[in-house]
Parts: sequence; structure tokens; C-alpha cells
Amino acid sequence: MNTTGPLSGTTIAVGSDDSGASLRHVVIAHLRERGVAVDDFGTDAADPPYPVIAERVADQVAAGVYARAILICGTGIGVCIAANKVPGVYAALAHDVFSARRARLSNNAQILTMGALVIGPGPAREVVDAWLAHEFSGGRSAAKLAHIDRMEARHACAPGQ
Repeated sequence: MNTTGPLSGTTIAVGSDDSGASLRHVVIAHLRERGVAVDDFGTDAADPPYPVIAERVADQVAAGVYARAILICGTGIGVCIAANKVPGVYAALAHDVFSARRARLSNNAQILTMGALVIGPGPAREVVDAWLAHEFSGGRSAAKLAHIDRMEARHACAPGQ
């Protein structure tokens, strides 16, 4: 992986619940071996649960503190759903290189989610590399994402509701 490209100098947030802890450690080591800075949002314990970890990370992505993040739970589904509840965040579940690539190219996913009970360490490293190696391509996808942004705005609750 080329760390002198668009992610040079970027720090990646990585978080998991206890079910994803072992894969989180693998992913963090993999990123650091490639010269990518990582902030570890844990956890190795049952508390806090995955929605809390996912929200913490997604809030930081939405605020622009991190351009990219990786979340891991048992299946990757729970953290994906939770992260996508944060306005402005695009989280995508990927357990294969093609999906990881498309998550960036077509969907501008800032957060990659994976399931430690679904994917092994070797394939997870490949998925992470594919996801990090690509940028949003725009084109026809830009209009689709603009539509999603409008949907999010329409469905947003006003304060106090």
C-alpha cells in the first residue's frame, strides 16, 4: 500500500466491541506496518457495547477529525447500522476486495465495517488495503449520494422530537 498518496499523514480510527477485538488488533498491526497512524477506540471488554463504540467513531468522522475509520464487531452488521445513524456518515460492510473497492469508488464510504466471525485475518488485510487504496470517483455516483443526503435531511428529526 502506498502511504504517500491521499492518505499520507492521515490517522485512521479503528474500533470494535469484544467480539471484534482480535481482528481489530490484526487490522491495527497491519495498518501500522504500512506506516498508517491509528487511533484505537477499543474495546476488548463487553462494555461498552458495539453501538457506543460505533457512535464514538462515527461522530469523529462526521466532525472531520478522521477522514476514514474501521469498525469491527462479530458480523460487521451492527456497527454498520449504528455508524450509519450518524448524519453525514457513510459506513459500508465489506468482506471481499471488490465490495471494499466499490464502497470507496461508488459510495464514498468513510467507514469500513467487518465481522470478526465472518472474515479471517488474511482476507481482512486485503479488504482494508483495497478500501484504503481508492477514492470516491464521483461521476454518476455523485448524484446518487446527493439523493441520499437529501433523504437524510428529510428524515432528520428536529431538536426535541
